[in-house]
Amino acid sequence: MKILCIFLTFVLTVSCGPSVSQKQTREIAERKRECYLVRGACKTSCNTWEYIYNFCNIEPCCVVREYRKPTPKGVSTTAYQM
Repeated sequence: MKILCIFLTFVLTVSCGPSVSQKQTREIAERKRECYLVRGACKTSCNTWEYIYNFCNIEPCCVVREYRKPTPKGVSTTAYQM
């Protein structure tokens, strides 16, 4: 009877939960989905105008930097009088 209880305990503990490969596959799919949500792409390398958001498996998730219009500095609007 003790052997049966030990065997059932072993079977239940081994069968519960996903295997390591399933968990890893799910994490990779989640990272890729998150990359696409920020309008990124999983590539082997990012260009200079992109930044690395996170990693999809082993390749980086490249996201295009937001364009900001340059603002003029030091422009004076007062009239010059002589």
